[in-house]
Amino acid sequence: MDIHTADLCDQFESELRICAPMFRSYGGRAAFGGQITTLKLFEDNGLVRKALEAPGNGRVLVVDGGGSMRRALVGDQIAALAVKNGWAGIVVYGCIRDSAAIGDMDIGVCALGTHPLKTVKRNEGQADITVSFGGIDFIPGQHLYADADGVIVCPRPLI
Repeated sequence: MDIHTADLCDQFESELRICAPMFRSYGGRAAFGGQITTLKLFEDNGLVRKALEAPGNGRVLVVDGGGSMRRALVGDQIAALAVKNGWAGIVVYGCIRDSAAIGDMDIGVCALGTHPLKTVKRNEGQADITVSFGGIDFIPGQHLYADADGVIVCPRPLI
């Protein structure tokens, strides 16, 4: 999939929601896109692992971690699980760790930053609900596209 968010904005601006510029790209796949699946949680990545154990079928997992900069919600083992199960990408409103290893993997990963500390494992949170950050809503079933220029969301597939 050849993704250029600037070109998509030029062609489909009226249909898009554009996330505020806050993310850094960490994955080995610089551009990615797919249907959205969501999680809402805080400093607990049990549900992240559970979601990524399922077949991804080219989807993108959007994790609303409350913007926490105190613990990493995704590390190399969880990212490797996502690659193995066919996920296109992960967008984390929070931190990741093992960024060098994730940078060598064929998956898109965007996050606010990195942090070396792992999370607790309580398996608390919500799945497949609308989450909001960066000035937009991320709605399960809609489509997300990301590259070096940003993250955009559309109700329908564009590519």
